[in-house]
Amino acid sequence: MTKPRPCSIADALGVVGEKYSLLVLREVFFGVRRFDAIARNTGAPRDILASRLRRLVEAGVLEKVPYSERPARFEYCPTEAGHDLRPVLIMLMSWGDRHLADVPPTVFEHSCGADLDPAVVCRCCGEEVDSSAITARFQVPGWGVEGAA
Repeated sequence: MTKPRPCSIADALGVVGEKYSLLVLREVFFGVRRFDAIARNTGAPRDILASRLRRLVEAGVLEKVPYSERPARFEYCPTEAGHDLRPVLIMLMSWGDRHLADVPPTVFEHSCGADLDPAVVCRCCGEEVDSSAITARFQVPGWGVEGAA
């Protein structure tokens, strides 16, 4: 048996790669933080939602914050790692709007007043990045374009 390519995409999918995990994050970014509301808005079965929330908390993406002591009730708030996923969801939504939706169900407005049209830009030079402008550099010894050497 061969080892799979070391990959941060695979590692990230291990945390957020399930449908309801991403939908939980969508709701949290909209400001929906309580279990019942997240369940209603995602359509997730309660047992699956509880499992996804537990996994996101264990992975450090969300944190449980108490909002009631009697009975004990919690809301789910994004951590720094969680906030770092917002651009990922915005790009995924943009792709879905472009390729799957007749009309975008939700539109984000930028602070300049325009509807947001997200793009990946180089942090160094500020240029927009497209596939022809990037090259992979493999940093794990023994791995290259074709896989393991």
